[in-house]
Amino acid sequence: MELQQSPVTPAAPTAQPRSRRGVDLAETVGLAWGSLNANRLRAALTMLGVIIGIGAVIAMVAVGRGAQVQTENQLKALGSNLLFVQNGTANFGSPASQGAGTATTLTWDDARAIAETCSAVRAVAPVLNARSQVVYGEANTNTFVLGTTPAYVSVRDFLPLTGRFFNLAEVEQGARVAVLGQTVVDTLGLTPQSALGRRIRIRGEDFTVIGTLEYKGADQFRDQDDQVIVPLTTMASRLVGVNSLGGSIALNSISVSAKGDDQMAAAEFQITNLLRLRHKIAPPRTDDFLVRSQADLLNAANSVTGIFTVLLGATAAISLVVGGIGIMNIMLVSVSERTREIGIRKAIGARPNDILWQFLVEAVVLAVSGGLLGIVLGVGAAWAIGAVFGWTTAIAPESVLIALAVCLGIGMFFGVYPARQAARLDPIQALRSD
Repeated sequence: MELQQSPVTPAAPTAQPRSRRGVDLAETVGLAWGSLNANRLRAALTMLGVIIGIGAVIAMVAVGRGAQVQTENQLKALGSNLLFVQNGTANFGSPASQGAGTATTLTWDDARAIAETCSAVRAVAPVLNARSQVVYGEANTNTFVLGTTPAYVSVRDFLPLTGRFFNLAEVEQGARVAVLGQTVVDTLGLTPQSALGRRIRIRGEDFTVIGTLEYKGADQFRDQDDQVIVPLTTMASRLVGVNSLGGSIALNSISVSAKGDDQMAAAEFQITNLLRLRHKIAPPRTDDFLVRSQADLLNAANSVTGIFTVLLGATAAISLVVGGIGIMNIMLVSVSERTREIGIRKAIGARPNDILWQFLVEAVVLAVSGGLLGIVLGVGAAWAIGAVFGWTTAIAPESVLIALAVCLGIGMFFGVYPARQAARLDPIQALRSD
């Protein structure tokens, strides 16, 4: 008996799960670039806000950074390892402070004591100054007349360009000799060579020019070349008149040079304690003098220029927000125009995530492309500002990196809403649209 086998019904094929492939970034960027390339004028106009914003930020930050660099260079030009001892604050019977330097508390004896006692100090230069009219022939100028000692040369790095600086014997004799800054030389119609041996008049007194100083340039306080330097004793007796405090010449300030960078704190400590002892200051009395270092001046200047830079950058950054809004607006228009395309892509298998990334990457490409062009514009603008106005500008590498990061953030922030709108479109409704 032959057995018959029943036919075997083949099993129904099981549904294969749809592969969850990731987003092909290269393909997405290509699609985004192709879409932007098809509407070049619109894309260029959309990027314009970002280009101007990034360019303005980089240029303004470069100007602010250049101001900081210039300030640092100017303070370094004052001398090395400098400390400035200034007179204290006068109140004149009022609780309101008149500001540092308004009292007369420092003397030449204080300066001598600092030089003799403070081991961390290299050199000390007492300073007594006042503005005065300087006359040569028919030319005259109102300038800064400064009385000091030969130590001023080493403390402040003011070296003679022609001639020489006065010596200690001329200080002791109260000699009527003068050393001119280059601005004064030019204003009086002289040259560094022809000025030597000329006689000038300061407050009715004749002075013989024995030297001219090297060019130092202007700092944030004043033109360092616009000054005449004379012996301290001559300044006190002939130009200022009676100028004594307890039998010693009263000073406006004392410039001190420390022995090294590592001795700055020690020098400041020693000077402060010495002057407290000499001026008989004990708690709770406050100091009648002020000791400041180059670092203090630099920090104060950098604080001002830092605020200036932030304000400039923040003002310029407003256009970045405008540029970002422009990107979001044009992407919403693009979604509206390409509704049918979105429906076709979804009908042939594109996932909402694919659509979202397509439009998001398109917005990022717009922003980053505008940012790159803006960086080129900003660097060029910074160079032009420096060339035309003679300002110091400095491109900070970190500002370029931050600019690129900001562009990326703008593209993602202002592109995510249009991208989500595109991803949420119903494919049936999208295919029905014209």
